[in-house]
Amino acid sequence: MRKSDKKRSSSLLGGPVRVPLKWLAATVALAVVATTGPATADGPDHRPVADPAQQAEQGYGVEPGDGQGHEPGVEPMPERAPTSEVSWLSFPGGVFAVDSLGHTVRYRACDGDTGRVADPGMRVAAGVASGVVVFGGTAYRYRVPLVGRAEGTLEVIQRHRSPTTLTGVVVTSPQPPTDPIAGARLFPLSGQLARVVADASLNPAGVTVRDLSGRYGDQQIAVNGSLRPKAASVIKLWILVELLRRVDCGQVALDDGVLVTPQDVVGGTGQLQFETFPQVVTLQRLARYLIKYSDNVAANVLITYLGGFAPVNALIDSMNQRSTILARRMLDSAAAQRGEENYTSPDDVVSLLGAVWDGEILTPASRDLMIGFMREQTLNTKIPAALPPGVPVAHKTGDLPDASHDVGYYLIPGTETAVAFLTAGPMATGDETVRRMARTVYDFLVTPSEGAVEE
Repeated sequence: MRKSDKKRSSSLLGGPVRVPLKWLAATVALAVVATTGPATADGPDHRPVADPAQQAEQGYGVEPGDGQGHEPGVEPMPERAPTSEVSWLSFPGGVFAVDSLGHTVRYRACDGDTGRVADPGMRVAAGVASGVVVFGGTAYRYRVPLVGRAEGTLEVIQRHRSPTTLTGVVVTSPQPPTDPIAGARLFPLSGQLARVVADASLNPAGVTVRDLSGRYGDQQIAVNGSLRPKAASVIKLWILVELLRRVDCGQVALDDGVLVTPQDVVGGTGQLQFETFPQVVTLQRLARYLIKYSDNVAANVLITYLGGFAPVNALIDSMNQRSTILARRMLDSAAAQRGEENYTSPDDVVSLLGAVWDGEILTPASRDLMIGFMREQTLNTKIPAALPPGVPVAHKTGDLPDASHDVGYYLIPGTETAVAFLTAGPMATGDETVRRMARTVYDFLVTPSEGAVEE
């Protein structure tokens, strides 16, 4: 695993913010969800029915078919700029996103978030976006290439302070390969996956694969990579990354506690629902259960703790992941029936997984913690079930009656790979489609005739 041990710029890091437990008791999370209607998170709700008076709070590769919402359970893609027109600069403690077609930028770091800011004077020439915007009395002068893996610069200019110059890697989706010749060796996998997708007549499916080891030149391939099904519990990955980002900023600590009450309890997957409340639960345990057990109580409590949907969606926007949105809590059937739904795509998932792996959105310590949680995943009927026993993987599932997903990392030494297998349609046949895609990738990676392993 490549480790990008980046040193922070002290001028951009806010001081630690701690919330005493006695204050937490007075600011209880009140995310109460409806208990009727179809299941809207991993697995059905086997919990006893609660008080009905409780109310809810609001690439590269082969692309067969359009995959753009003409199938049941698939949401049309939102309008977005071409991937070559959007990029974000990764620097210690934050990101600076650029949309050169829309002429907007966004600075999001430990010391603040500008939101999307229009820059009508943005200059785009020779594949580089440059300009200066002023927000809240601070000027941001930037020069950001629109080609991934290039180096960009951002100068933060505040009154009565010396300017801070930040440099970092530019991230696009997908990132270009580091070695196109080696990357070409991954292309045959696209055809193999396309056949699996074509055979899945009941399940619109999409898959994106990115080499992380360098064996295939960090190449990314996809089949229906822009497919946009309901995210199910895959959305929990973004919740975790936003929490760990705040840990990296020194704004919270994993041993901080959150008061969880009986009103926070929902069913579906997870372990917290079987405990006695109220009780204070550490952020460390909430984060671990969020992934290990796909815990819906942990997800809803963390959404409230982070400040609602907006901060998670700000993270998504800052990484220019236009297919993904967090729009409802877990097991909120009323919200789902109103059309408020969480969505993502294989390309967006691999964009997140790649940025985490490369140390572009989290520190190496938080990155390792997140992958460790994913290695502990207890819902193992898809990727792990498709592979021989003992193959190291770190993954996150997502299940709904009309969606089945599994995403994560193949951690085969020397052939580490990020994968996202997403399907819409009946869950049972979707599970099998995910397993077939997962096995197809594995067989390609370990078969010498495909060039994955050289003796």
